[in-house]
Amino acid sequence: MHRAACILFLTALAMTVGCRATERPSAGVRATEVPAGPAIPQNTRTHGGAIAEPTGVVALRDALALAVSRNPRLAVYPYELRAADARALQAGLRPNPELEVEIEELAGGGERSGFEGAETTIRIDHPIELGDKRAKRVRVAQFDKELVEWDYRAARLDVIREATQAFVAVHAAQNRVALARKVVELSEQAYAAVAQRVQAGRDSPVDELRASVTLSTGRIALQKNEKALASARHTLAAIWGGRTPAFQEVAGDFYELPLPLPIEDSAAAIDENPDVARWESQERKQRAALSLAKAGGVPDVSVGGGIQRFEAGDDSALVVGLGVPIPLFDRNQGAIREATAELGKVRRQEEAERVRVLASLAEATGALAAAYEEATVLRDEVLPRAEQALAAAQDGYRQGKFDYLYVLDTQRTLLEIQAAYIDAVEAYHKASAEVRRLIGASPEGGELPDSIIHPSSQEDSHEE
Repeated sequence: MHRAACILFLTALAMTVGCRATERPSAGVRATEVPAGPAIPQNTRTHGGAIAEPTGVVALRDALALAVSRNPRLAVYPYELRAADARALQAGLRPNPELEVEIEELAGGGERSGFEGAETTIRIDHPIELGDKRAKRVRVAQFDKELVEWDYRAARLDVIREATQAFVAVHAAQNRVALARKVVELSEQAYAAVAQRVQAGRDSPVDELRASVTLSTGRIALQKNEKALASARHTLAAIWGGRTPAFQEVAGDFYELPLPLPIEDSAAAIDENPDVARWESQERKQRAALSLAKAGGVPDVSVGGGIQRFEAGDDSALVVGLGVPIPLFDRNQGAIREATAELGKVRRQEEAERVRVLASLAEATGALAAAYEEATVLRDEVLPRAEQALAAAQDGYRQGKFDYLYVLDTQRTLLEIQAAYIDAVEAYHKASAEVRRLIGASPEGGELPDSIIHPSSQEDSHEE
């Protein structure tokens, strides 16, 4: 009875200690918590996982809100965050105790046959970590979580840039289609007018053939631009996870061109770029890893205790023990050197990333300034003169001063300038989106509603 009671008591003690070892990190590690990085918002998926396609007219802000809330790339980050939380939880767990049962002098001969001379020892050994290892592991894991949040912020800005540029591409394609339709309309009118003049004997039949060729090439260009518009619409819809675009058109101030900031002002803002800002957290994480590696050189001890039962004399005694490794050879020197080298590597990577962002910013700013200059010159100087030249050519043609070939050339020049103006404005807006991405700026008009797909409660229950 006494022996059974001892066994039950020690077993219950082991289970109690084991349960306590599975608790979450307690208040003992609060001092090591790191400041929270940019949070990853979480919400639920639409019912059944279906995504309703927008209809009607879509503005830029609508497209960006759809992109950040539904983009499949951003949908993975809540899982990344939960995995980082799990790693932090695991890092904060204490080592489990060990229950040891040992029976000596068993099944011998003579007086020691069977259990008569047996000595039974039941003990619990528990390792104790020294050097504040547990808190330092938690600190490293928390920085991992912070880096996941920085990665999300960078990916979110990538999606905003891509959505902005895709929206601009659709808007530009719409304007090209409108211009191509205008070309076809003008060509049809010109062909009808030339045909009448040819029938009246006022123009050569060659002019009618030229007008017919112009009309046919205009129709071909219209079909080409319509296909390009359809492709651009699919590209935009794909960014928010759509497969078949249902919106009618995009709308906005396509031809509004704010004056670009000089490169010096933009370069001063690159610290807001998460690709640059994340390296501060990366360096702090590596410092924490170095501290953990140094703590690994401090040997852990193991304490134990239990009861020893002597069957021959029907006696019991307590057993206690202490284990202390002797750090004679392994003091974690290799891990410490590795962590030190990794810290130096992180500093060089931060410098390299800053240089890369500055070079990309200089390129994007130059493209933005060039597109702005081209667009404004075309708008303010070239287009008005080309329109005046076409008006004069048409008036002269009606008066018989110019032949139709001259009018066609003048009209073609104006249309080419209008197409070049659309190209320049598109390049301006795309370069502007690239600059905003490189300086980590929010979209124009303020911050977007920040919500991304999060695993539903049904998924959570299934995973559990």
